[in-house]
Amino acid sequence: MNKMPLWVRFVHGDQTGFGILSGATIQVHEGSVFDAPVSTPLTLALDEVKLLIPCVPSKMIALWNNFHALAAKLDVIKPDSPLYLLKGNNSFLAHGETIVRPKSYAGPVAFEGELGIVIGKRCKEVSENEAADCIFGYTCVNDVTAAAVLKENPTFDQWTRAKSYDTFGVFGPAIATDVDPLQCSVRTILNGAERQNYPLSDMIIPPHRMISQISYDMTLMPGDVICCGTSLGVGSMKEKTNTIEVAIEGIGTLSNIFEN
Repeated sequence: MNKMPLWVRFVHGDQTGFGILSGATIQVHEGSVFDAPVSTPLTLALDEVKLLIPCVPSKMIALWNNFHALAAKLDVIKPDSPLYLLKGNNSFLAHGETIVRPKSYAGPVAFEGELGIVIGKRCKEVSENEAADCIFGYTCVNDVTAAAVLKENPTFDQWTRAKSYDTFGVFGPAIATDVDPLQCSVRTILNGAERQNYPLSDMIIPPHRMISQISYDMTLMPGDVICCGTSLGVGSMKEKTNTIEVAIEGIGTLSNIFEN
């Protein structure tokens, strides 16, 4: 069962808003979700609105090789600090929207179910203990990847290009602020069949250490999303029309269609 609160952004009529989702009802708030949001008397039914990405990041940081099980399978060295790339802001896609195959690419398109950390305040050169105060909450991520692009050029691994096509940065539908992610698992379901089910406790670099180390590389801003990496079970979406879901207990289920 989902824990509270779950923060969502939405469009209602011609207005964009945000609030707390409880069941099928949104308690609308005003101000900034990251700075003392104020509850209003207005409530909306979930089926009256269109959900948006739950925050607007200045950047999305995506980790590679951050789970012991996958590192063992790939026979790669476990890192001491985060190995990451940036996904372009053009790639962001909300729950319920359609992932689109790029016209320039005919190869396999892979899903990667992941935990996303949402930063809640400006975060620069913080300790692991201080990093806890920088976390606003957690969301579900599908780090979609044009797999054949990665090694297309033998002189340069194209991580950013492979993962930054329009619609390839999928996250949502909500941000959970009352959940311990290391007690949860990530499940990815493709066309009704479970393809991933891995514990977040298997992370090599856990959230507080991850944030601390990245904050010495770049300043993290409110709304930034850090994708914690994925584990076993990554695969491609092969059907003409695919339903892909990423579910994390206490956070929610991110569901999208991918059209080949």
